[in-house]
Amino acid sequence: MLLFLRLALRNLLRHKLRTGLTAFGIVIAIVAFALLRTVVDAWYAGAEATSANRLITRNAISLTFPLPISHANRIRQLSGITGLSYSNWFGGVYIDERNFFPQFAVEPKSYLELYPELVLAEAEKTAFIKDRKGAIAGRKLAKQYGWKIGDVIPLRGTIYSGNWSFVLRGIYRGAEKKTDETLFLLHWDNLNETLKKTDPNRAERVGVFVLRIDRVDRAAELSDAVDRLFQNSLAETLTETEEAFQLGFVAMTEAILIAIKIVSFVVVAIIMAVMANTMAMSTRERRREYATLKAVGFGSRYLLSLILGESLVLSIGSGVLGILATFPAAGFLATKFGTLFPVFELSLQTMGLGMLASCLIGFTAALFPAWRVITLPVSEGLRSIG
Repeated sequence: MLLFLRLALRNLLRHKLRTGLTAFGIVIAIVAFALLRTVVDAWYAGAEATSANRLITRNAISLTFPLPISHANRIRQLSGITGLSYSNWFGGVYIDERNFFPQFAVEPKSYLELYPELVLAEAEKTAFIKDRKGAIAGRKLAKQYGWKIGDVIPLRGTIYSGNWSFVLRGIYRGAEKKTDETLFLLHWDNLNETLKKTDPNRAERVGVFVLRIDRVDRAAELSDAVDRLFQNSLAETLTETEEAFQLGFVAMTEAILIAIKIVSFVVVAIIMAVMANTMAMSTRERRREYATLKAVGFGSRYLLSLILGESLVLSIGSGVLGILATFPAAGFLATKFGTLFPVFELSLQTMGLGMLASCLIGFTAALFPAWRVITLPVSEGLRSIG
């Protein structure tokens, strides 16, 4: 085996420039493929971080229509609902529109109970719950803007007009790798009290209810039960699992995701053609050598192994370099994306797909040149000039 690898490497190094350029092309292709797949994974990260025992109830017409807070009391009375909280999308602007991050007005105590993956020091949690002007931020968000506990965070209201300011009472970290650390949570009571004075028609309303259920296998049953409570009312509800709710947002951009996936495979197809051309040139130059091997008794299987091995050594070696180069590239992009993607990391599945693409490139590129060599008559091969 070692002798076979050495032979493949020596053949590849006969034309260092051509081999180097082909390897460089494969590395770039694998980096591009892995980054595009990572972007797709980042889109689905929100759905993967959901909990199976949480339901989301929103207005049946659209998410933009709020629900009356009075719905909460009727939902709590249902058997199987073990926890309830609510939130509103706040949508403020920090400094300018480029500094986007998700902001929610929540009922802090019940919300943190329903989301145990938002890990907060007990003192910070107590300070947040007690202070209606307080807020908490995820670790990644706080790091991006250099926030410290006690800082005053100003936001310019867009959905809720006016200039708002919040005192940062805590910085949470995610219990899991995929937990969103870019959230900014503030008090729903603070928002509601302001609306009572400035815009009473919008007060006492919430964007969504978050429900915790006793058993995961009752999700469909309890979703129907909640929606039946408000059937034929002025504010009918639509209840679904948290994962389905998140995937609803992803579905809005499905065309973009399909385009990204197609481009990632086109990149692999292009480099496959380049690699096939390299192998075809390499075998054409050595037709006489292959004919000599056939003349002294080496069979078609040996010649196929020789060409296939040479192609796979080049493609797999370049694929490994491509995957290694993707880590710093993904890290750089993660800093540039900021809070756009809560999680932007190279997954094991993407690395596996990258290596599979490398193997496919090497295997496919060797097929046609190998067939040409195997079917080449010995006499014609020996007459080749090379």
